Amino acid sequence: MRRELLEGPIALTLLRKCLPVVGGMIAMMSFNLVDTWFIARLGPQPLAAVSFTFPVVFAVISLAIGLGIGTSAVVARLLGQGDHDTVRRRATDAALLALAVGVLLSVLGLTTLEPLFRLLGADAALLPHIRDYMGIWYLGAAAVIVPRVLNSVLRAQGNTLIPGLMMALAALLNGLLDWLLIFGVGPLPALGVQGAALATVLSWSAMTAALFWQRELRECLDLRHLTPSGLMASWRELGRIAVPAAITSVFTPLALALVTRIVAGHGHHAVAGYGVGTRIEAIAQIGVLALSMTLPPLVSQNAGAGQHERVRRAIFGCFAFVLVWQFGVWLLLQLLAPWLLASYATGDEMAGVLRSFLWWVPLGLGAQGVVILAVSSFNALHEPGRAMRLSVIRLFLLTVPLAWLGGVLGSTQGIFVGLFLANVLVGLVAWHALRRRLDAKRQGQTSAEGKA
Repeated sequence: MRRELLEGPIALTLLRKCLPVVGGMIAMMSFNLVDTWFIARLGPQPLAAVSFTFPVVFAVISLAIGLGIGTSAVVARLLGQGDHDTVRRRATDAALLALAVGVLLSVLGLTTLEPLFRLLGADAALLPHIRDYMGIWYLGAAAVIVPRVLNSVLRAQGNTLIPGLMMALAALLNGLLDWLLIFGVGPLPALGVQGAALATVLSWSAMTAALFWQRELRECLDLRHLTPSGLMASWRELGRIAVPAAITSVFTPLALALVTRIVAGHGHHAVAGYGVGTRIEAIAQIGVLALSMTLPPLVSQNAGAGQHERVRRAIFGCFAFVLVWQFGVWLLLQLLAPWLLASYATGDEMAGVLRSFLWWVPLGLGAQGVVILAVSSFNALHEPGRAMRLSVIRLFLLTVPLAWLGGVLGSTQGIFVGLFLANVLVGLVAWHALRRRLDAKRQGQTSAEGKA
């Protein structure tokens, strides 16, 4: 097992771990864009039908993310404690839990397919396309969930290269299969939206199979000592972190939907400008999101090893870095703003909204990065309740109310000022909350050492 996360230089170690994650995230962003581009060639009805599936697909992915967070936190802490036998038990049981959840979702999804999508608003014209797509996608639910858990086991050991590479290869395979299966090439028939779903399932299945060939992962899996009582104990431990993390993952799109509704009250040009802005924002946060996946294993391993001062230096060093980094991104966006407006704005009103967005919202992304890293750090410290409370404060006590108030007082610019203020305020709350918690842990360790 690797000791780099316990002994290596913090900044250099995190940099090396982040770079493959950034590549994998860019590949995953292209995954849905490629699917959407190919499906759009089939016509407006298939595209609208697949658009209806996004909330369901995102809910499943959120569950997979939660399982991955729980697995990474548990496995990394055990690695820090040097308990390799229990690492194998927890990693194996996490993979089995992911498989069981995938099979359960397949059964539930297929049996509730039409009622669910009717409830979501799909009409009779779109339901055949939705059945074609989700009928295959649901069959591959386990293939979507299992590799995310397996990747989290590797990241818990400090290996981010293989997960990043696997995500990139899965995205490339998906693009190739989309072309072959949606439109048909040579002897392959044109399957339409069924081909898009099949391409997704096959690419994730291939990724899962490739992961099982990794020696480092196989060494963490062991079915020889599987018992029902041990399995239930593992699942309870994993679920204690995974369930709150999955719920927290769902909070973000819910809050964004509420903000979008607030923006929509100011006209179509406002929604268009805000929509472009949010896509630029997602790209501007890639560095923070990569850190949020690479910092937790370092935190968990070192917390497990009792190296709380190293945990503190890692977390607050990352806080300082993202504040400086995101300010640099804000400056870059101001330089690129004329080009972005010329490329995306379709009129003066939309251009005004987008320019206001680019000035205010990215200015608060450093503080938002602090919050994102604080949430991931609390999960890594096995305190998911604190992580969830911090997310609720950010999204529902500050972001949505201040966006609404800003819209009432100052149109779309007021909304964006509200988003900026919400990020700054909750960033201060996150910094203070994590500092207090780490201080308490350090004092507890000092007291224990004094008594010894």
